[in-house]
Amino acid sequence: MDYKNLPDHIRHGTTTVGIVCTDGIVMGSDVRATYGTYISSSEAIKIYKINNNLAMTIAGGVGDAEYLVKLLKVQSDMYYMDEGKVMSPTSATSIISLILQENKMFPFLVEFILGGLNKGAPEIYSVDPVGGYIKESKFTSTGSGSIAATGYIESVYGEDIMVQDALKHVVKALRIAMKRDTATGDGIRLVSITKKGGFKEYAKEEIEKLLK
Repeated sequence: MDYKNLPDHIRHGTTTVGIVCTDGIVMGSDVRATYGTYISSSEAIKIYKINNNLAMTIAGGVGDAEYLVKLLKVQSDMYYMDEGKVMSPTSATSIISLILQENKMFPFLVEFILGGLNKGAPEIYSVDPVGGYIKESKFTSTGSGSIAATGYIESVYGEDIMVQDALKHVVKALRIAMKRDTATGDGIRLVSITKKGGFKEYAKEEIEKLLK
């Protein structure tokens, strides 16, 4: 099945971004949920904490995405109980990929970005609806506003980028996407994962400061 031929109301309608930094990773998303031209929510959650060193963004069918998020959280908790350490982005991506590949006949209508730390090293993976995944060395974006967001990030990204700078760039990229894509909007959610601080979600006031 060619996932690019999925209905527009499933594969479009959001902007999510993930950036690899020298000291961690940054992820961001808008908060608008749409069904075709209808805005169904302005408070959608599209970034989820899996554990203190792992997060994921979602795009596509909400029901499918939330089911897989919950499933991965359970797998992460079981992994921690068995191994005494948190699940890495590599392991999490392998699990999600296998689940998606096993359901190609009736696929989950989703796209994910998984990111975090693997033995202290930052990692970002993009995952398509049928289980294909790519380890991204720099950045990635999903959704209908991804072209606008990627264009901006590509123009400012540097190999030595730090989390503090990446936070500003992700927020600006999402604002640009909001101006160009009607299915992206209503606000921004922003998280980072670093070796020193682990998972952090930024408050609205902190995001507003990054825009100044």
